[in-house]
Amino acid sequence: MSFSRTEIEDAFQRFQDTAERSAKSGDWTEWASCFTEDAQYYEHHYGRMTGRAEILKWISETMAEWPNSEMRSFPIDWYVIDEDRGWVLCSVRNVMDDPGDGSNHEEYNWTLLHYAGDGLFSYEEDLYNPNEFAEMIKGWIAAKKAAAS
Repeated sequence: MSFSRTEIEDAFQRFQDTAERSAKSGDWTEWASCFTEDAQYYEHHYGRMTGRAEILKWISETMAEWPNSEMRSFPIDWYVIDEDRGWVLCSVRNVMDDPGDGSNHEEYNWTLLHYAGDGLFSYEEDLYNPNEFAEMIKGWIAAKKAAAS
């Protein structure tokens, strides 16, 4: 089934907007509502999840843990849409809060989303190098410690 680019783009914008609100508030319920009830989510570090409820449980627990709780900004660097197949591929900036010295600490991941219609996505897969994320976090922690001294 194919969808119009406008329909997919509108759903993707809602996805981005709810991620921003959820990251700031710590309540990921609205973001999880961007998925179908039976959505599949593949996060290469955390594994595979099935269903909106499982996705919500995972994201809520994961983003409440420190230092993940200090990552509250996920702007999209670029994206492409394949409206014939319903795919969105985007580059996401995972930005840590300011450690106190004004320095920037972020790492990118690629996210693949499949649009299912009615403003909802049925699949997400996050691709990234966990070692690069770990190095970024180490740098952020060091900057935070130095700024607190």
